[in-house]
Parts: sequence; structure tokens; C-alpha cells
Amino acid sequence: MHICLIFSGFFLFFSLIFFSISIYFIILNLTWFLEFNLLMINSSSMVMTFLLDWMTFLFMSFVLFISSMVIFYSREYMSGDIYINRFIMLVVMFVFSMMLLIVSPNLVSILLGWDGLGLVSYCLVIYYQNVKSFNAGMLTALSNRIGDVALLMAIAWMVNYGSWNYVFFLFELKGDFYMNVISYLVVLAALTKSAQIPFSSWLPAAMAAPTPVSSLVHSSTLVTAGVYLLIRFNFCFSEELMYLLLFISSMTMFMSGLGASFEFDLKKIIALSTLSQLGLMMMILSLGSYELAFFHLLTHALFKALLFMCAGNIIHSVNDFQDIRYMGGLVSFMPLTCTYFNISNLSLCGLPFLSGFYSKDLVAEIMSMNYLSFYVYVIFYVSIGLTVCYSFRLVYYSFVGSFNFLSLNSIYEGGITMIKGMGGLIFLVIFMGSMLSWLIFPYPYVIVLPFYMKIFTFFMVMLGALIGYEMSKFVISYESLSLNNYKMSWFLSGMWNMPIISTFGVNYYPIVSGSFLYKSLDQGWSETLGSQGIYKVIFSGSKILQIFMMNSIKIFFILMIVWLGIIYVI
Repeated sequence: MHICLIFSGFFLFFSLIFFSISIYFIILNLTWFLEFNLLMINSSSMVMTFLLDWMTFLFMSFVLFISSMVIFYSREYMSGDIYINRFIMLVVMFVFSMMLLIVSPNLVSILLGWDGLGLVSYCLVIYYQNVKSFNAGMLTALSNRIGDVALLMAIAWMVNYGSWNYVFFLFELKGDFYMNVISYLVVLAALTKSAQIPFSSWLPAAMAAPTPVSSLVHSSTLVTAGVYLLIRFNFCFSEELMYLLLFISSMTMFMSGLGASFEFDLKKIIALSTLSQLGLMMMILSLGSYELAFFHLLTHALFKALLFMCAGNIIHSVNDFQDIRYMGGLVSFMPLTCTYFNISNLSLCGLPFLSGFYSKDLVAEIMSMNYLSFYVYVIFYVSIGLTVCYSFRLVYYSFVGSFNFLSLNSIYEGGITMIKGMGGLIFLVIFMGSMLSWLIFPYPYVIVLPFYMKIFTFFMVMLGALIGYEMSKFVISYESLSLNNYKMSWFLSGMWNMPIISTFGVNYYPIVSGSFLYKSLDQGWSETLGSQGIYKVIFSGSKILQIFMMNSIKIFFILMIVWLGIIYVI
């Protein structure tokens, strides 16, 4: 088990160093651009470039800290796995791919990190090697391939500028046709990686991975790569692209919030909540506040990692059940885990003075400051209400409601190592929001709004909590629903049929046409005109020759008589 402790300590050490460096960079407003000449052939040089600024170091320190806690937590969570070292090495490769993506100002080296994330995530999703894992892994890999291809096309378009270092061109060439094409391709790549509509179905499917992986993927690595790429590219986006991104992200935020309110799988609810928060980040990014999107990205990483760790501990304790209807009253058995879970849940809802509040409240108020349209305003506040709704529903089903599990059970707090791993994050979930707001925004901000606009967020939060609590009491099981309600809740929890569309919808017609072509061509005309036809011709020819060979003397005499007859006639 020593490999877990080695990497955990290594990541924790570098996390603290990078955090200190990021503070230094913020204070002095520094940006470093490092170039390493790898190869020189004639007059062409192959150069590896790194962009180091406060954003790079801060994000890297968060990724490393969360990875450190997750690897420490995995030491006990994956203790029954005989290949735990292989698992840890996969996680480490995952983290290093993310590091490469964070420090790259160059589209080619970004693609290396981007594809590294895609490949390693496939290996981790199929880790348990059953049919469900293989399907989920294939859906994840193929959905992300669309974004990879978009990034490759962006690399091809950047050849027009003579360099792949996009940092040099973002300001100067904004509005240029080539830069517009590149920005659309980058947004497409980010939409697939961050699972926005219509590529959302892979995110809940990726829950087939072990829970520590889910904790890492959903907090600071895979899904945030798309948002981070957009934060880096945000200076070159045209107004039309911003509006398109705003619409897509707002729909994703609303869809996932609604889906989580009807879902019963514990990990899928938290996965859909990640999708909702990604929609929120993209939404605020498309309104022009890239620093605020980055701020929410960091605070969200903390409480989402802790949420998944607590969910993993709960799933372990209830014999690997994930259906929240089997749980209930867990607060009596697992008080510390439930406390951690509730604190991170309240941080997700934006309870004042937890870390989620600082970013979420600021997002809501800045959104209210510049009125864009009635649609954006309504869908934003409804989505905030839905966040609280599914959070309170989850708390009711899991911890507060009646105990629904087996009467003979072994529910207990769990091992000390998992609790320590979660305990490392809980202080940051509480205090880091205020600390980051002082760091990222060095000047004090005052947002003046009318009273009803200030109080509207609070009103939506309270309304969402009430609806979530009432839904939990009312909708106990699908059996109590009418058929129409059942279809509606199935449609909403199934992400508006997106998983079906992106699997059967994409597969059905190619498979049917392939079957038709196989029957008509492979097993049909090409057989008749090809191998089987040639075989029949040769076979019938050889039959005739065989007759000649078997009866050679008879035929010789017959031919002689025929020949004599012909001579006689002539």
C-alpha cells in the first residue's frame, strides 16, 4: 500500500508549493513564458512551450491537492483490489495529463494532454470490466472523440498563422475569419469534454468508474478541462458565439437540475449536479466574466470531490447499493460522513459563508446587474432553485427519512483512512471560498441592487428547498405514480432521452443498413458474381473435363468414328 502514501505525499507537497507560487504571481502580477528547444533540424526548431501565470499555478495546486486526498482515500476504498498499484498509476497518469493541459499555451501540447485525459479516462471507466462498464467507456470515449477531432481541425486552421501558440493571436486577431473558425472548433471541443447539450449523456454513464475516480473526474480534471480551455480562449470569442454558448449552457444547467430531481441513483444525482455547475460556469463565461467562472471552478472542485468521497463511503457501508430509496436514517449510523456530506451539499446550494456561497452569490448578482433577456434571467434562477431542490431531496432520502435498508446490516462509519481523506478537504470546503475571493479579486467589490433583486436568490433557494422536501415525502416510489407521471419522470431523469439518442439513435440506422448490405452484397450478389459464381463455372467445367478423362478410350473411338464419317461425307 506504500505507493498510495508516496504519491499522496508527493502531490500534497507540490500542491502547497504551487499555491505559494500562485500568491507570489498574483501579488507581482507576473506571467512567465518558457520555451525549451527540443530539436533543431536545418532551420526548423521543435520547441516545447509553457505558460506560467497565477491561474496556472492556482489550478495546478487545487488539482494536486484533490488528487492527493483522493489517492489517500483510495488506499482503503480500493484495498480489496489486488491490482491497486495499477489503479494508482492510472490515476497518476490522469493527473499528469491534466497538468500538461493546464500549462500549455500551444494547441499541439494541449492535444497531448487532452487525448491523455480521454485515453486514461476510458481505462478508468472500464476498470471493473463488466458489460455496463464497457458500454459506458465506449460512450465516453466516442463522445470525446468528436471534441478531439475539432481540436485537430483547429490545429490545422492555425497553420495559417505560422504558429500553434494561440496566446499570441487571441487579442490581435479577434474578428479575423480564421480565428472565428478556430474559436468555434475550440468551443465544440469544450462542449464535448464538459458534457454540455447535446453531448451530456456520457457524464452519468462514466459513473461506472470506481468512486475515487468519479471524485477526481467531476471535481478538477476531465470535465473541467473544457471550461479551462474556454477560460484561456475567451478573449477571441465573437458575440454570436457567446450567445450560442449562453443558450447551450443555460439549457444544460436547467436539464441536469431537472434530471437530478427525479433520479434515484446516488452517484448519478451528484454527476448531474456536476453537469448543472458546469452549465453555470459556461453561462457566466459566456456573459464575459472569465475570472468569476474560474473562481467558481475552484470552489466547486472542493465540495464536489468531498461529495463523491462521502457517497463512496456510504455506498461501501450499504453493501454497494446506490439507490437512495434503500437508504434513510443514515445519520444515526454514520454521523461524521453525513456531516461532511451535508456541509458540502450546503456549500453546493450556496449557504452563506461556506466556500460555494462566495462564488455562487457573486455569479447571481453579476448576472442580475446586466439584464440580457427574460429567458436567461428566468432559467438561471429556476436552475438555482433546482440545485437546492435535488440537494434537499437527496438529504431527505439518505439521512433524514425512515430507515429502508436490510434489518440485518453492517452499516458503520467506515475506516479511519477514508475519514482522514475526507477530513483533509472539509476545512477547504468551509474556508477556501473567502480566501480565494480575497486572492482573485484584489479590490473590494460592492454590488448595489434593488431589495427585491437582492432577496430573489434567497427566495428561490427557500422555494427549491421546500419543493425538494415535499417531493421526497410525496413521490416515495414509482408504483404510486400514474402511467403518465411515470413516463414524465422517466423522461426527465433520463436527461430528455439523450442517452438513448446518442446510443441507439446513432447506432440504429448504420446497423440496419449494414445488415441489409451484408445480406444483399456480401451474402448476395458479390457471392453470386464473385467467389461462388467463379466456383460454379470452374466446377461445371471440371465436371465436363472429368467425363472426358474417365471415358477417354470410348471418346477416342467415338471421335475416330465421327472423323471417319466426316471424311466419308466429304
